[in-house]
Amino acid sequence: MAEQTVAEILKKVQRIQIVADKMVNDLFAGQYQSVFRGRGMEFDEVREYQPGDDVRNIDWNVTARSGIPYIKRYAEERELTIIFLVDVSASGAFGSVDRSKLEMVIEVAALLMFSALKNNDKVGLILFCDEVIQYFPPNKGKATVLRFIRELVSARPVPRDTNLDEALQFLNRVQKKRSVVFLISDFIGSAADKTMGVTNRRHDLVAVTVADPRERTMPDVGFIRLKDAETGEVVEVDTHHPKVRALFETRSAAQMEDLSAQFKKMGVDELAINTGEEYMKSLRRFFRMRERRLRK
Repeated sequence: MAEQTVAEILKKVQRIQIVADKMVNDLFAGQYQSVFRGRGMEFDEVREYQPGDDVRNIDWNVTARSGIPYIKRYAEERELTIIFLVDVSASGAFGSVDRSKLEMVIEVAALLMFSALKNNDKVGLILFCDEVIQYFPPNKGKATVLRFIRELVSARPVPRDTNLDEALQFLNRVQKKRSVVFLISDFIGSAADKTMGVTNRRHDLVAVTVADPRERTMPDVGFIRLKDAETGEVVEVDTHHPKVRALFETRSAAQMEDLSAQFKKMGVDELAINTGEEYMKSLRRFFRMRERRLRK
């Protein structure tokens, strides 16, 4: 890798870090902890036994020393493990506005990583397309987060199909402890209902769907050639024809609705991100939704 390229990567990482740090403080004061809760229990303290306490929690060592029954008290384990499962297939390089889908993915992932850092959580990263490309086991600390952001910034889009099954099966093999998993993809041409269902039972799975406005509407620009970034297939389309544009929009909307319905059926939360709007709006909606559901 050329020196200039390294310098550009480090500059991007620094900019992302500055933006993420500010947004974490402005937006996530307390929200992150409230919507992602620890699943385990850790020892908190001992206290004297009271009628009605579970005798299985008696601390026999303390009881023997003091001559008075004591029980162990437990608190919810706050430390979480957050895994980022990021699709780096070539369709992520598409962008019709000021940034590509992959660039937005990096910013959103960085913001969530810095939120995890602030909560002293472990963070792990898996990059995949049709297979797992890189795996970085969960770890703590700012150095870990910055390294992961560098890996995302320097990742080159891979011109191959997306295989969600392969990525999720790998995750389920290597990550035994229950974790919060952000599966980040445009979900183009890939379905993994069964594997996603299995993963969501083992972990708290969040599907982060990334889209671009031009994937939902087609402009009237006459005949155009469209190339599938992952398969290389080329088709010619007459965008001047109103029925062609209407059919494109109808099919796109139906695909998104079907995908959201699949997530809902599996109990998987969806965080929908669009390059045509500020992702902070999407994150706020997502956090409010999680808070409302947890209060029920």
